[in-house]
Amino acid sequence: MGQLKEILSIIPARGGSKRIERKNLKLILDKPLIFYSIDASKKSKFITKTILTSEDEEILEVAKSFGAKTIKRPKELAQDTSKTAPVVMDVVNQLEEQNYKPDYVVLLQPTSPQRDEKYIDCALEYFFNKEKEGYDSCFSAFSLGVTHAKWKIGFDNKLEPLYDHRKRPRWQDVTEHCPLISENGAFYVLTYKALKQTKDFIGLNPCAYITPKMIDIDTPEDFLRVEEIMKNDKKTFS
Repeated sequence: MGQLKEILSIIPARGGSKRIERKNLKLILDKPLIFYSIDASKKSKFITKTILTSEDEEILEVAKSFGAKTIKRPKELAQDTSKTAPVVMDVVNQLEEQNYKPDYVVLLQPTSPQRDEKYIDCALEYFFNKEKEGYDSCFSAFSLGVTHAKWKIGFDNKLEPLYDHRKRPRWQDVTEHCPLISENGAFYVLTYKALKQTKDFIGLNPCAYITPKMIDIDTPEDFLRVEEIMKNDKKTFS
């Protein structure tokens, strides 16, 4: 990467959770969920500063015990309806007041405990190479396959087409089949300039780091599945 760069990772972990009570402190293999993102960030060979942001005092104290720096999140940014981008901006704005401005910002959501430091470093190396081609951000994603017909199943189980299904072409008449991808929520990186321009964690010209599908924990069943997978991986965490 040439000259050493300042790379900030931000781990957002609020205290409330609708589906899983105290989700960010729930144990996986005897360690709280937030541990795995903190551990991966601190072990990365590129990340230079690890910040966990929360409105919850217990989460902040647990994060400190694992070596993360912490920033208190305003309660208005810790509601069920709060989005992640304003939380990221709150962190960088607070750090700017301390005269700290990184070169890159990495978003690590705690709900992806399978993502370790090797994953982070490979994704960062990929982005640094793509940045030379003009890309300003990168997110991890998995392939949905090659197709032109997509529908969404709503919360009420009602189907909604994501394309004009009344004018669907025959498959053999489609000359270019573009693969579809989906963010997996495990990793986002962008230049500080792109973050300030967009006030979002995906820049104006993103690229995707494609990986196998990973579980983004959202239900109690997800916890059980991830724990079983991680147990079988037999990886040791310090």
